[in-house]
Amino acid sequence: MIPVADPSTTEGSAPFVVIGLGRSGIGAARLLKGRGLPVVILEQGHSEGLRHQARALASEGFDIRLETPLDLTGLKAMQPRAVVISPGLAWDHPVLAGLRQAGIAVLGEAALAWEFSEGIPWIAITGTNGKTTVTHLIQHLLNDAGVDAPLCGNVGTSVAAVLAERLTGPKPDQLVVELSSYQIEASPAIRPAIGLWTTLTPDHLERHGSLEAYRAIKHHLLTQSSVRILNGDDPDLQTHAGPWPDSRWITAGPADALPEGMKASLWIAADAAGQAMVMHAQGHLFPADVLAMPGDHNRRNLLMAAAVGLELGLGAESMAAAFRRFPGVPHRLERIRNDAGITWFNDSKATNYDAAAVALDALDAPLVVLAGGQAKQGDASGWLQRLHERATAVVLFGASRQAFAQLLQDSGYGGRVLAADGLAEAVPIARATALELNTSTVLLSPACASFDQYSDFEARGEHFRQLVLAL
Repeated sequence: MIPVADPSTTEGSAPFVVIGLGRSGIGAARLLKGRGLPVVILEQGHSEGLRHQARALASEGFDIRLETPLDLTGLKAMQPRAVVISPGLAWDHPVLAGLRQAGIAVLGEAALAWEFSEGIPWIAITGTNGKTTVTHLIQHLLNDAGVDAPLCGNVGTSVAAVLAERLTGPKPDQLVVELSSYQIEASPAIRPAIGLWTTLTPDHLERHGSLEAYRAIKHHLLTQSSVRILNGDDPDLQTHAGPWPDSRWITAGPADALPEGMKASLWIAADAAGQAMVMHAQGHLFPADVLAMPGDHNRRNLLMAAAVGLELGLGAESMAAAFRRFPGVPHRLERIRNDAGITWFNDSKATNYDAAAVALDALDAPLVVLAGGQAKQGDASGWLQRLHERATAVVLFGASRQAFAQLLQDSGYGGRVLAADGLAEAVPIARATALELNTSTVLLSPACASFDQYSDFEARGEHFRQLVLAL
């Protein structure tokens, strides 16, 4: 529970301390201030951009302290009611551990938002890959049906910011919340009305230490959920998802293809005319091709979103019409333009090997692929195999370019390998290479985090879009 005290008392005057001037930090601060609670924002940085941001917030009455390092002694001296952190700060950071030892509450921004949700149901989506597409699909589906369901969390706006914006006026009917392992770890009290788990492959191991620890964080969110919707085609979920007999499993194959004990809630099968249909226990719902996005993985994403729609009472025809109107997800196999016979795709959201491999499978070969950034731990073999099969050239950029060049060489990759410092140099190289090799598709699918050169994958994708549109 949030330690809210009577503001007229000494305890009531103690501030909430928010760490960081990022999206989560500002959202948390606005929510606290909007509820009449004292708040101090601490930020270690002091760039001109941060100074400008701090001046704007100070004009609204916020207490902001730049160039303030994360220091246990200093934080304890402030006697905070609670310390609110963003996902970028590791939950096991020594300073946070010291605060908890001293009896000071440490909360993730999502945990703060949960406590102030006032009964608004959460539809929470997590998973290694696929969660962003599923989140956008669910929000589109519900909004199309007239349900007020803002998209927030790990994508778009922070949950706290959405709640801060809605302190006056009508409350949302639902919150559609994408949650990363970082957010779940720092927000163990969240209890979603509906929880979805898309996939589980090794990711963020440099933060969590092991696949088992990473899996346990996702597992906790689903254990807390009233209704669970799970991807039955994911090998790890088949084995490790949990003893949840009432789970709604989906599969892009036939219902009887799932392992024993996993009953399909939605599946895909051919009707009498041979058309692939989305099916459930009462029969067919709608054609499986209602979504224009490429790739078999997007059929699974469609099924997960449809399962939410059924839980909330939406009809098959209205869902099919909504899916047909779905515009796609920014930075996830996003078609940018066709220029000189080359189609450019932005898949900046592919921040690990498995996500990048999925993108390579989704588009027609041959491809020129842009890859690079801040490399993560993980098994690159599947990604490398797809590059062997589908890419005529790979243009590497960012901090990982030398390590990736070595990976490609060691794997015996036979295509062309080129390198550049950043995307500004890589994009024209990719264009010239595609024209020379008569390759009609260029794909940005980095297989890396963006933090070597960008604040997040969205900033990387936006820069790529601008570069391509300026060609």
